[in-house]
Amino acid sequence: MNFRIFIFFILVTGLSCTGPSPKTKPVQNRQENKYDPNNKPPSSFSDTVGINSSAAVFYSPDSVQLEKIRSVMDSGAFEANMHEFFFLMRNARLVIKKNRPQLNIIEAKNLRYLLFSKTDKTTECLDLDKKPDAYGLFIFDGQKSPQLVDMSNIDTQLGFYFSK
Repeated sequence: MNFRIFIFFILVTGLSCTGPSPKTKPVQNRQENKYDPNNKPPSSFSDTVGINSSAAVFYSPDSVQLEKIRSVMDSGAFEANMHEFFFLMRNARLVIKKNRPQLNIIEAKNLRYLLFSKTDKTTECLDLDKKPDAYGLFIFDGQKSPQLVDMSNIDTQLGFYFSK
């Protein structure tokens, strides 16, 4: 009987000395947003569109660029960005049609370069791969350099650009 008590005592002491097992940190299921807007994927096209009169030029990524952006972004963030761009571009078109109906609206998709020809016969070529945003808007009056505008502030920027 003493032997059983002795074994029981050793087992209880041995188990109590080990203490609680160290807690492991829970695995985080957070996905990093790997999309760097300063390094958007290059266009799969090398075409150029020429603009030789006043215009509002909306540019957007081609399907290959869009898929590359989608592959490195969290799906929720990607959908939120697409939703935002859709409504920014829609609003900008409505404001332009209302306030500057004479301004040509050009959709620049599946191309890489915008070649603006001014009335003084000079040209400016813009490489869309160098622009950080996948979607954007340039305004051009034919005389001054084209200007990339903040679509969320289109009302003000149209007035400033065309009044100078």
